[in-house]
Amino acid sequence: MNVVGIDCGAKYVKALVLEDDKIKAKSSVLSGFDQKAAAQEALDKVLEQASLKKEDIAYITATGAGKEEAVFAQGTITEVGANAKAVNILFPSVRTVIDVGAEEGRSIKINEKGKVVDFAINEKCAAGAGTFTETMARALEVKLEEMGALSLKSQKSVPMNAQCAVFAESEVVSLIHAKHAKQDIVRAVHDAIADRIASMTRKIGIEKDVALVGGVARNIGFVDSLKRDLKQELFIPEEPEYSCALGAAFAAAEKAKGG
Repeated sequence: MNVVGIDCGAKYVKALVLEDDKIKAKSSVLSGFDQKAAAQEALDKVLEQASLKKEDIAYITATGAGKEEAVFAQGTITEVGANAKAVNILFPSVRTVIDVGAEEGRSIKINEKGKVVDFAINEKCAAGAGTFTETMARALEVKLEEMGALSLKSQKSVPMNAQCAVFAESEVVSLIHAKHAKQDIVRAVHDAIADRIASMTRKIGIEKDVALVGGVARNIGFVDSLKRDLKQELFIPEEPEYSCALGAAFAAAEKAKGG
């Protein structure tokens, strides 16, 4: 049986095909200005990769901020619910899920069955999301994909006081003029994001084990900063950016089976 989960995120639309609970294919396209068209494109791409037609799919579940734009989906699930479902299946011991994407971060507390107990969302400030790193990378004239590795080279902690992406950019410029090493400033950027995310997570209570998902989980500099802040290791999926899509696909499988 084949099912599809589609995550209509702020920056990318990701689609994933499950065949009997095993990942068969996945695709990712830019959300752009027309998210309805992007959702259709992501679906078309993933079906082509899986050598399937739409009529071969038993059920499609959508999630993400733009989930209603996936008009072909038979059902929807919240991002919180999708992440909880995916992580519970991937890492049954996890009780706290941290998801950091392009536009927002969220922390989720789940029970042993993957049910959501509590959650918190940082959705009104870019300082706790991937966009913050992109903005700071431009200010530092560093490629985004190089930020993580550069951060790990830092031997000195530089405080960054600004809690707003706009003011933080000005502070980065000031740190550059103060002749701080670029790698130390990059580490300060990651520490600032980690501090905001960790503070949000502490509000709902941190229970071991802890998983990190979302596209920012690929940033090794941020991962290092968050580990130091939380003082513990993190469970990270092989492709953390597909966590929501995977959770939506698991939800689709349950619906297809009559659950």
